[in-house]
This record gives sequence, structure tokens and C-alpha cells, in this order.
Amino acid sequence: MDHLSSAARIRHGIVRLNRRLRQERGDGSLPPGQLEALGHLYRHGSATPGEVAAALRQRPQSLTRVFAELEADGLVAREAGTVDRRRSVLSVTASGRLTLERDMAERDAWLAEALASLSATERGVLELAAELMERVADTETSG
Repeated sequence: MDHLSSAARIRHGIVRLNRRLRQERGDGSLPPGQLEALGHLYRHGSATPGEVAAALRQRPQSLTRVFAELEADGLVAREAGTVDRRRSVLSVTASGRLTLERDMAERDAWLAEALASLSATERGVLELAAELMERVADTETSG
């Protein structure tokens, strides 16, 4: 089986769907970097900036401005850590949760409408594919 050929087809489909989902976001939506950081805190709970950066496979310095902007907009709160008071811990605020849920709802509404054009079997295949893509995203490779 030609894994490179399959990889290219899958990547192409993911990129196109991701691009379309970004287009379906409303005016005034968060920039992608802020959305990714806020989404991580929403899904996984409070974390240090370093933990968020590691999970997003970025350097902490590259997210400094993202965290500052999210905090300035009242979407995340920063508190001193309980173990080491010098290390801050970020958590999503009620406003941040609402902002993220509204953003997800806009994209989910478009996707639900698009999925309605597929058969039940095709939707089932996509649900299985979503689970598999999550596993692949978590895979550590040597390359």
C-alpha cells in the first residue's frame, strides 16, 4: 500500500475542510493562534503557559503575546501557581468560554448542514475518520 499517496490525499482533504471551516467563522472571531490556545485551555483545563505551549508544539515565547491578548480581552485569567508562585496558571473565564462556544457553534452549524447532504453511511465513515485523525494527531513518530 502506498502510504505517501494516501497521506497526500488525506492531508489535502483536511486542509480544504479546515480552510472552509475558517471561512465559516463570524466577523470579529478570534485569530487562529488565540483560538487554538483558548481551545486547549477549554478542553484540558487550567495550565501554565509552558504546558499550553508544549501541548500546541510551540515555544512559550511565541505565545507570550497571545496569552497577554487573551488576558487583556478578559478571555483568560492568570493566577500565581499554588506550588510555585512564580509560575502563572491560565484558565478560561466565563467570557472566554462563551466566546469559544459561539465560535464553535457557527462552524458546527455549517458542518451539520453540509453533513446533511451525505448518506448515513458516509456520515458514519466521517465520524470514524474523526476518531482516527485524533489518534494520528497524538502519534509520536521518529521523523
